[in-house]
Amino acid sequence: MDFSADLQTVRDFAIALLIGALAGIDREKRKSEDGHGSIGGLRTFILIATAGALSAWLSVEFERYWIFALAFVCVTVAVIVGYLVHARAHPGSTGLTTEMAALVVFLLGGTVLLGYVEIAVGLAIAVSAVLAYKQPLHGLVGRIGRDDMYAVLRLLIATFIVLPLLPDEPVDPWGALNPYRLWLLTILIASLSLIGYVATRLAGGDRGAALTGLTGGLVSSTAVTLTFARESRDAEAGADALACGILIAWTVMFLRVMVEVLVVNTALIGALWRTVLPMAGVALGAAAWFYLRSRRRTDASGAGGGVALSNPFSMTAAAKFTAFFAVVLMLVALARRHYEGQGLLLLAGLAGLTDVDAITLSMAGYARSGGDAGTAARAIVVAALSNTVVKMAMVAVLGGAALRRRVLTTGAAIVVVGVGMLVAA
Repeated sequence: MDFSADLQTVRDFAIALLIGALAGIDREKRKSEDGHGSIGGLRTFILIATAGALSAWLSVEFERYWIFALAFVCVTVAVIVGYLVHARAHPGSTGLTTEMAALVVFLLGGTVLLGYVEIAVGLAIAVSAVLAYKQPLHGLVGRIGRDDMYAVLRLLIATFIVLPLLPDEPVDPWGALNPYRLWLLTILIASLSLIGYVATRLAGGDRGAALTGLTGGLVSSTAVTLTFARESRDAEAGADALACGILIAWTVMFLRVMVEVLVVNTALIGALWRTVLPMAGVALGAAAWFYLRSRRRTDASGAGGGVALSNPFSMTAAAKFTAFFAVVLMLVALARRHYEGQGLLLLAGLAGLTDVDAITLSMAGYARSGGDAGTAARAIVVAALSNTVVKMAMVAVLGGAALRRRVLTTGAAIVVVGVGMLVAA
């Protein structure tokens, strides 16, 4: 037998033993913490991994794969017997985690000797993480409500069941409405919102206005602005913290526009980032300044308790966004045919009063289909400016005096920078 092959076999057996030890260490510690025995600890798991590796090696050497199958059956029987004995001795502490981990470790040990070392090691690390992070995972499940589970299932249905059924071609005379791409972009927006919502739920709104602005901005920067503006009337002393949260949400909105353009039409980024990033920089710089000021105030810790965000994904909301997006696409197609240029900018300004995502995605698609990239980029900036002005109006009408001074001053600077960059371009 070749010596290099022997070295590889020794290495594979060593990896299998380490896989057993990796899971066994956690089970050993868990056994000592629980105060009662289980079917196995460190030594047992090493032996189980070795059994899997040895049976797989013999199966390959003798080309008799029933050896591995028979060994797995024997280990399974031993695990079941151990579980029954343990359950009888400790009726209140029964569980299948250790038993299932033992069977998985056997299979991983065999997988190494069958030649799939990278897969086995990666899965072993994942299994060990699942075993080690018992409390955090249980806490995570406790934070997830049934509505959240339904939202994720709806998103999966919309992505993997509904999307493949839609035609990937225009269905209107102007070639503007492609059902497949319409729904795909709707899923993109819903996914971004769902990520922000989950992050807010897991982090907790009580972690501060800055964190709420960061995660809530993925759901809706308008919702963050509206809620914090209302809260500022009763938390005037916490205006710095609330202003920080609002401006971080605005920053996330600008960056979200960039991400959407990157997904739909990467070529448009070159014409867009020079204007959008300076606007985001102004918002982020002011947010950082207000954050540092709020840290110096003893009462800032209680400000900005959170934003009451509802779960952003529902089929009704997705249908409404798709309908609005389709209308914007049709208007863009008509404006392109009859009023390209100023007409598109006016349309973008009107669309931005309610939503930035729809006009951003439609303008990115417009540029990808041959439209002028400069016009598309300017339209996106106009929509972002229009949306910023609307949120400034919310703060002016609903916010306390201290919050108004901070946010309106920064908002004016953002508008000036955006308009200046538009004129310079």
